[in-house]
Amino acid sequence: MATRRAFLAGLASGLSAASLPRVSWAEVGSPAFLAAGKLGDDFVLHGLSAAGDSLFEIGLPARGHAAAAHPSQALAVAFARRPGTFALVLDCLTGVTRHRLTPPEGRQFNGHGAFSMDGSLLMTSEVVAEGSAGRIGLWETAAFTRIAEWDSHGIGPHDIRRLADGRIVVANGGIETDPGDRTKLNVDVMRPNLSLLSPEGALLDQVELEDALHQNSIRHLALLGDGVAFAMQWEGDPFEPVAQLGLWVPGAAPVLCPPPDDQAYAMKGYAGSIAVSSASDLIALTSAPAGVVMLFNGAGQWLATDQRADVSGAAAVGDDLRLTDGQGGVWGYGHAGLMPLSRNATLWDNHLIALA
Repeated sequence: MATRRAFLAGLASGLSAASLPRVSWAEVGSPAFLAAGKLGDDFVLHGLSAAGDSLFEIGLPARGHAAAAHPSQALAVAFARRPGTFALVLDCLTGVTRHRLTPPEGRQFNGHGAFSMDGSLLMTSEVVAEGSAGRIGLWETAAFTRIAEWDSHGIGPHDIRRLADGRIVVANGGIETDPGDRTKLNVDVMRPNLSLLSPEGALLDQVELEDALHQNSIRHLALLGDGVAFAMQWEGDPFEPVAQLGLWVPGAAPVLCPPPDDQAYAMKGYAGSIAVSSASDLIALTSAPAGVVMLFNGAGQWLATDQRADVSGAAAVGDDLRLTDGQGGVWGYGHAGLMPLSRNATLWDNHLIALA
C-alpha cells in the first residue's frame, strides 16, 4: 500500500507537470459556500456568496450530498448521495467535469471528503459495500488518481474533517447498510466512534459513546478549537430523550450537550448538519425532519430553538452562521434568530459547505 510520503515524493519528481490550470476562487467570484440542490428535474451544484447569491451553477448527473473545495484552486468535488459510486471534480470557472472518480470494485462513496492542507491529496469517506467496513480513499490531485486507502477504524464513516495541524477526524456512524437500498442491518449492535488519524493515516485516538448511547450514530462534524463538535442521529427508542450534539477534544472523553428538558424532543432525534462560527462561540444544529435549528454556545450550552421547514444546510462565514432549506431559502442565523437573506429556484439539499 502506497504511503502519503511516497506519493508526495513521486509528485515532486514529475506528477506536478500534469497539474490542472491554477484558477483561483477569486476568479469565479470568491464564493463563500458550495451547495447542492434540485432545480426542476435537474440536480446542480452552486457556488454561493456570503449573502446567498448564486455565483455559478453546474449540473450533476444525480442527487448530490456534500462537496469538498480545493484550498486554493477553483475546483470542487461533488459527492453523490450515499451509497454513491461517483464523485465529480468540477472546474468552477468553466463548469467542465475534469474528472469522474469511481471507487474500487466493492466500495461505495459515503457522501463526504476533504483535501489535505496543501491540496495535493483528496480524502474520501467510503465503505466496503458488503458489511460497511470504513475506508478513507486517497487520491492525488495532479490527475486525481487513486493511490491508496486507509482504514477508518469503524463502520459506516460519513463526515471527515482536517484539523489545522493536518490530522484527520472521522465520524464513523456505526451503521451497516444494505449496499442497494440503504436498509439498516445492525442497529441493535451498532457502535459509532470518532477516530483521529495522523496525516499519514495512523490511528492516534478513538472514542465511543457510553453503552446506553451506542445507537446514537455520529454523522457530521464541525471544527471547534482544538477538536470538533459532532452531530448525531438517534436510532433507538424514539420516546427516549437523547442529545444530538457532542463536543470532543482528542485526548479527552466526548461531552454530550443536551438541550433543556422542554426541548428534548424538538429535533426528533435527528441532527442533519452542524456549523461553528469562526470565533467558536456559536454552534448551529439543524433537523430537517423536525423543521428546527438549535443554537448553542461554544461550550455546548443551549441558547435557542428556531423553526424553519426543511432546514438542513449549515455553515459559518466569519463570525456569522448561514443556513439553507429545501425551499430555496438562505438564512443568516445567530442570537437574533433567523434572518432571511435570499431565495433561489434551486431547492437546497442536505449541506452547505464553507470554502474558508
